[in-house]
Amino acid sequence: MDIEWITVEPGKVFIGSDNRSILFGGIGPRHEVKIDYNYEISYLPVSSKISKKFLESKDCYIASESEWSLAMKRKLIFGNNQVEELSDRIRGSYWSKYCDGRPFIEDNWLMKVSRTWISETPSITSIPKGEKSEYVRLVRRLDVEYNDSSAPKLPNSSDKSKLLLEEFMISLIIGIIPSFIWANFNASSGYISDAWLNLVFGGLFIGVFTAIFWRPKTKSWRVGNNCGKMKVI
Repeated sequence: MDIEWITVEPGKVFIGSDNRSILFGGIGPRHEVKIDYNYEISYLPVSSKISKKFLESKDCYIASESEWSLAMKRKLIFGNNQVEELSDRIRGSYWSKYCDGRPFIEDNWLMKVSRTWISETPSITSIPKGEKSEYVRLVRRLDVEYNDSSAPKLPNSSDKSKLLLEEFMISLIIGIIPSFIWANFNASSGYISDAWLNLVFGGLFIGVFTAIFWRPKTKSWRVGNNCGKMKVI
């Protein structure tokens, strides 16, 4: 099989989701990747049987999610009814990722990043650890080495204290306060003083339950124009 190679010039692309709701959210944080090198990417996904020969010859590699996303942003690649595996490996977030185009291999990863094509439209998917895909996306890079520790990099983790505060405020405003207001106007005399703890826990439950459908958008990150470091948008 002859692979049709498409040249991709340097550029920037955003990856990840700023929605952290359970039902509608995705892997975050949303962040910008800056690729400073030219590379070639296969126009179509390549079957694992054929790609094995190319990978063994060390002339090419499995594309990173960043490389795939930049090519897709420019509408340079195509697929149809295939699940293609990319080289990134994640556990549940992009924290600590280098944002220069290299594959992201998270510690103790659980999923392989993939894309599923249905009716010529790709969607973000993942393949569980231990399972294989019939297709991959190949790239050819010339003189590219990922050993620069000064490259743009996301922080190692999110601000957990800020996240907990946000969750508490959501539960307070959406759950706890409305529960006490309802009890004040509808419950019997003395109910609030006798059952205030139940009202608090009920309000907390309501607040946590809303995470299934909604949460405020998380902050996105971009590559600084002058410093080359990741900055919050």
